[in-house]
Amino acid sequence: MLKKILAILAMLYAAAAFAAVDVNKATAAELDGIKGIGPVMSKRILDERKKGEFKSWDDLITRVKGISEGNAARFEGLTVKGAEFKKATTAKKEEKKDAKADKKEAKAEAKADKKDDKAVAAKPAAAASARK
Repeated sequence: MLKKILAILAMLYAAAAFAAVDVNKATAAELDGIKGIGPVMSKRILDERKKGEFKSWDDLITRVKGISEGNAARFEGLTVKGAEFKKATTAKKEEKKDAKADKKEAKAEAKADKKDDKAVAAKPAAAASARK
């Protein structure tokens, strides 16, 4: 019976450890528990939060020295007003996708232009050989 209770408590603790931590409500200890945030960074966050709640991830990144889009993406489990950081990864994927589509379109246009140039060049040659 004691083993079952301990097992249940361990599962509850594990579930709580993976729960999202909102930057506007978190304590210093909860912020320290986020991978990539240490005592210095959590103090900076708490100091800025005293001036007012963070409205968005952009607000957090601009107000807290040491947080950039690069390391904000690594803060797994940290949220701002319930939203996880997704902007950087999504934007990069979309940029890559757009660039790939543009490159494919340019290649298709170049191929079509080359085909048209061959057709135009072939017409005078064919007309000249027909006259002879």
